[in-house]
Amino acid sequence: MSAPTNPSFDIVHLGHVEMLTDKFDESLDFFTRVYGLKVSAREGDSAYLRAWDDYEFCTLKLTRSETTGVGHIGYRAASPEALERRVKAIEESGFKVIGWEEGDLSHGRAFRFADPFGHLFEIYYETRWYEATGEDRPALKNNASRYHHTGAAPRRLDHLNLLSEDVTEFRRFMEVCLGARVTEMIQLDNGRIGGCWFTVNNKGYDLACTEEHGGGTGRFHHVTYATDTREDILRAADIFLENGVHIETGPHKHAIQNTFFLYVWEPAGNRVELANAGARLILAPDWKPVVWTEADRKKGQAWGLKTIESFHTHGTPPTRS
Repeated sequence: MSAPTNPSFDIVHLGHVEMLTDKFDESLDFFTRVYGLKVSAREGDSAYLRAWDDYEFCTLKLTRSETTGVGHIGYRAASPEALERRVKAIEESGFKVIGWEEGDLSHGRAFRFADPFGHLFEIYYETRWYEATGEDRPALKNNASRYHHTGAAPRRLDHLNLLSEDVTEFRRFMEVCLGARVTEMIQLDNGRIGGCWFTVNNKGYDLACTEEHGGGTGRFHHVTYATDTREDILRAADIFLENGVHIETGPHKHAIQNTFFLYVWEPAGNRVELANAGARLILAPDWKPVVWTEADRKKGQAWGLKTIESFHTHGTPPTRS
């Protein structure tokens, strides 16, 4: 059993993901009309999107590009002081530092840095809260905006999954730079770590990193928004079917993290998930990572069909054949 990792709680949650698309108009149509996010604003080559109960102005920044994959990953700090503590830790870590950026429409200045595999991260404190007005104003004032019934209409941003050639080194990056802790992991027979699930708060996870099997570098596996119920995901499957969306796998249930899931590809080929993990939280301060062996993983998902090959090899951007 792995030893517990101690969270710093300087970082409070995953704030946003920037997704790159070489089919901007088609991707924007998918995320708004079919997937069910709302546009907060558009500026230049980017659209700022959010789910109906995301409190921040943007949780998915969709950016026109000549490629696909992830542009950057944003985490929000607990306070200005916590932000400075994390910046100091990152500067002393030996990992790549880019430095301070002015921010964008959705948040204030941010400190940027990168993992050894080319994924760009930023941390920030000052953020723009979404202000619901007019027909978007919710009946209950503790909701961020009105439930709009459009498409799959997920409730909030949940997590993302990145690919790396060395999950052990990525784990060190997350623990040192973000003060994250590992909640679950895969230990392969050859000694390598096949995957790690990280949290910076009491959620089961807000970021996963799994081993790259497609021959790429710095690639993106998927981004996930959460639904209230499993029935929301079943309804979404019909919506995706009716709109010609490629359903890759699911609905099934993961053994790791107990997540009920559905994976699809948006028009540019980026993988997107809808998930429901119920009320599972990591409340123990001395939580020890749950270790899944190679034999455990060969049993497949908790239930549902066997995982298809593309789930292990497909990432964005695609690799050259």
